[in-house]
Amino acid sequence: MSYLEHFDTLVKEQIERVERMKNAPAAPDFASMDKVVIGAIDGDGIGPIIMDSCREILNKLLADEIAAGRIEIRTIKGLTIENRVAKLQAVPDDVLAEIKECDLLLKGPTMTPGKGDNLPNIESANVKLRKELDLFANVRPVVIPEKGIDWMFFRENTEGEYALGNRGVDISDDISIDFKVTTTAGTKRLARAAFEHAKANGNKNVTIVTKANIMKKTDGKFLELCYEMAKEYPEIKTNDRYVDICSANLINDMVNKDFNVFILPNLYGDIITDEAAQMQGGVGTAGSANMGSRYAMFEAIHGSAERMIKEGRGQFANPASICRAAVMMLRHMGAMEKADILEKALDAAAENVNIVRDGSGDTAADFTKFVLGAI
Repeated sequence: MSYLEHFDTLVKEQIERVERMKNAPAAPDFASMDKVVIGAIDGDGIGPIIMDSCREILNKLLADEIAAGRIEIRTIKGLTIENRVAKLQAVPDDVLAEIKECDLLLKGPTMTPGKGDNLPNIESANVKLRKELDLFANVRPVVIPEKGIDWMFFRENTEGEYALGNRGVDISDDISIDFKVTTTAGTKRLARAAFEHAKANGNKNVTIVTKANIMKKTDGKFLELCYEMAKEYPEIKTNDRYVDICSANLINDMVNKDFNVFILPNLYGDIITDEAAQMQGGVGTAGSANMGSRYAMFEAIHGSAERMIKEGRGQFANPASICRAAVMMLRHMGAMEKADILEKALDAAAENVNIVRDGSGDTAADFTKFVLGAI
């Protein structure tokens, strides 16, 4: 296939995706459901360690609901780098079928092969799941009370550079091209979710983050559509920042407390949210939600830390991030009281449990024991 034919195929696929977005199903009403199935996915590296911790905590927290059959925590196996490589699929078909039988997903980190790993060029499992389940919004909170910081990031999840990240082309030995995608439907639904959150939480400020002065078609479209959406929320103060100055302003204590809700395209959101999480105490302290119309997936924001396993330090993996994601999951399904209990226990753990990746502090088991005692 020539590179022109390849590009034509990509464009047709994106046009078909836009049509599917226009016919997305309605969100589930968890309050009216007889049973909610939570799919628990271990992932790679330290994933099984932190997921075992989180499962044990949830089993105690939700013991009554599980015993009554109102909630099922179902372990889904097979989303491992070994199985994905063996089947040469980012998410093996049988695993994806199991996932789609669940209502919510709680997912540990998965490894994405990169150059130097001597593994096949398999797409990121996260990217694949976001596309297959149409999880269009990656939502990440960052709260630093002592600095007056209360941020919520709405990162577009299915477009931008990552949508076609493994579909670039080598034109020749001298030229390689990747692709970036922005659609009207994809941007509008993200913007609406962000503005609705800002409205529900006291008309908080909204900041749109782009590089629209350079990426005039894709980022330019994203910025324009977000401002169009802002017109439906006149009570909310809306502004925009270029991604470079925004990343600088996040660590500027003179202005960073003025930010509240952010709307970001995929790549910028990935980078900025990790910066913000580091300010909060590290990526191991933050959870995230991947929201769609039908499905929602909650996960730790850090990677699988394969090196910790190889070096025998897996027991020092920190379950805080996946447990923070579980708090977001509980709130999403309407279990507000349970979410508050877990969040308070995690806050206490942050003050009393000292997990250090080099092995000089507490272990994941110590963390689990403390949180179980606190709830």
